[in-house]
Amino acid sequence: MIDKDLRPGERALVDDPAQAAGDASLVFIGRIRSPWQPGAPRPKNPTEARASGEASHLEIDPPFRPGLDGLERFSHVVVLAWLHRARRDPIVIHPPHADAPRGVFALRSPVRPNPIGLTVARILSVDHDRGIVTIDAIDFLDGTPLVDIKPYRPGIDAIPDAVVG
Repeated sequence: MIDKDLRPGERALVDDPAQAAGDASLVFIGRIRSPWQPGAPRPKNPTEARASGEASHLEIDPPFRPGLDGLERFSHVVVLAWLHRARRDPIVIHPPHADAPRGVFALRSPVRPNPIGLTVARILSVDHDRGIVTIDAIDFLDGTPLVDIKPYRPGIDAIPDAVVG
């Protein structure tokens, strides 16, 4: 990041994590197909995506399609994606909605050392043969690489007394 791109109070890492040797090897299992294109208006979060009424699809590559077996028994899925267009070097940013800069680990921003996106979506259908999981909505760009999907389990994933700061 060039310092002139920083807003007051923001900081960048000395080295861009995108240029560092990796600690792990990710395999993308497919792509997200959504109505949202780079540079065009799009929802800022999953709530806005659902309000748009635009369904999306998780397109699973052929070798990974057997992993869909049993997914249709669940109502929701947790989607993990690689936010490939996000910057990775900012470590403290000042988002427009916040009153002061915050560390990226205190934000849901896609800007982070490892740009992994997470969202929960309602499953509308599962097509095993075509490897398509249709979901109610997602706020990720069309073509975003898919890292993983997991069934949402309210008894495990929901924390009723969680605090939001």
